[in-house]
Amino acid sequence: MPMSDQPDLMRGEPRHQGQTTDVVVDLHEYRKAKNPTPVTFHRRELDQILKVYGRMVGEGEWRDYAIDHTKNRAVFAVFKRAGEVPLYRIEKNPKLAHKQGAYSVVSASGIVLKRGHELAQVLKVFDKVLKLVET
Repeated sequence: MPMSDQPDLMRGEPRHQGQTTDVVVDLHEYRKAKNPTPVTFHRRELDQILKVYGRMVGEGEWRDYAIDHTKNRAVFAVFKRAGEVPLYRIEKNPKLAHKQGAYSVVSASGIVLKRGHELAQVLKVFDKVLKLVET
């Protein structure tokens, strides 16, 4: 125990006379504020994304993916090859939920292809448009 020139204190007696603290801090809330939990995709969101991913893998368009969760956003990145820049990023940013929408699809060049409040609508950017071909 370190030595101190301070007098021994009785239990509950403040160290500095005249200064008392009546603040109770919840340790769980303090830790949460210090290290906020990251933004994540929920199970239903991942189901929707993986459904599109599976279809695109079946078509030979995509081959790999990565998921990243940060304190500001969750990102599902899709790749043609593992060592390259992602072709697309499907992002969830809750701070934009009341403005443009929390979900967006961003291309490799950083252009936002679609943004919205519902993930299913945003993922429609990957639906192929059928064209009528005259013979």
